[in-house]
Amino acid sequence: MVRAHSEREGNQHGGKEGEQEGGEAREAVDGQGRREAEERREARGDLLGSAQSRPRTRAAAAEIARPRGRSGQRAPAAAKAATHQRPPVGAAPGTLAIPSDASATRVHVFEYGPDRLRERDIANIDELRPYTGALPSGTNVWVEVQGFADEDKLWRIAELFGLHPLVLEDATNVPQRAKSEVHAHEHVLVCRVPVRGAGGTLETPQVCIILGKGWLITVQDHRRGLFDPVRQQLREGVDEIRKLGTDYLAYALIDAIVDRYFPVVAELAEQLEDLEAEVGERAHPTQLVRLQHVRRALAAIRRVGWPQREALGELSREPSAFVTDAVRVYLRDAEQHIRQIVELADSSRELAGLTTEIYLSQISQRTNEVMKVLTLVSSIFIPLTFVVGVFGMNFEFMPWLHSPVGFSIVMLAMGALAVGMIFWFRHRGWWD
Repeated sequence: MVRAHSEREGNQHGGKEGEQEGGEAREAVDGQGRREAEERREARGDLLGSAQSRPRTRAAAAEIARPRGRSGQRAPAAAKAATHQRPPVGAAPGTLAIPSDASATRVHVFEYGPDRLRERDIANIDELRPYTGALPSGTNVWVEVQGFADEDKLWRIAELFGLHPLVLEDATNVPQRAKSEVHAHEHVLVCRVPVRGAGGTLETPQVCIILGKGWLITVQDHRRGLFDPVRQQLREGVDEIRKLGTDYLAYALIDAIVDRYFPVVAELAEQLEDLEAEVGERAHPTQLVRLQHVRRALAAIRRVGWPQREALGELSREPSAFVTDAVRVYLRDAEQHIRQIVELADSSRELAGLTTEIYLSQISQRTNEVMKVLTLVSSIFIPLTFVVGVFGMNFEFMPWLHSPVGFSIVMLAMGALAVGMIFWFRHRGWWD
């Protein structure tokens, strides 16, 4: 736009001064464009792991890749924070959208080996620096990040471990679709976990597992105690969790997530069985409301379960430098479990649909019964109404009009007609 403006200005005035100004503007724009192109090439080389232009440290790569403002300065945390967990339209890749009510950021570290365990809270993120380099043989590190309130801490962790900006975006801008991705320095797994929230509502919060060489990072928006069994295994040193690497720890976390599905789906399946029995006995409007709640919960399970199954399938089958063949056996077992859960959710959804059809059939049948009774009663009163209408006409000369027994005869005839129609209806099987 500056170049076009300079050219128009030179054409209008045609003077030497306009040409000089246009030339200066073009040189400034070209110089700025070259600098921006060089910065983009350098950042692209760092992010893609180019061997020619990669910085000396992973922290430098994250520093270059971190989104910046137009002036080249790092965008302030307050400017990137948002009330919703979605970046604004047109935001740069890697932009975080931290909600205003986000929980305080808490960082907890497990440093463990076959015969040792050390855990502590991290107040200063620089305390994580020793874990970003080459670790002693047999030493593994699990970094737990809970809460997104302190965006600077999140970016600092990403810089220390050399995480791709899109990884941090997927970890914090929740919820995301479950997936498995391999990057230059890490393998990322996004998971969704079904839990019961306040009031018994079903929630599916996100957990992001970032697996590296000798280290593993988990990112959650709140502390929910999802991994308490895994923490207990680490403290007690049971099974192979301390002996194997962080890929086995990733499996243990995934297994804990998958195990969270079973009680939820089993509870919903049990509710459906009870509803089916109740609807079969007698349908009631409250049952339909309960059926809709169960169907929505099953739909939510299926919506997060199918991508979870795909992600675990990719993690267990596709090659990755961060997952050993010994651990893939366990991952395939976790994949089978999530497949079983998805199949159970699908069958429960079908049962919910059948139960809804049974409910509607029961209501329709009850309505038809009521309509049949009303129709029979109306059929009985149609001839009686005809007789009453005939004798109610205002004619002077009518049979039994002035007879003292006329009223009694008519009433007896109407009663006999009604009783005869009832017997005829029962004979035909219309009145059970």
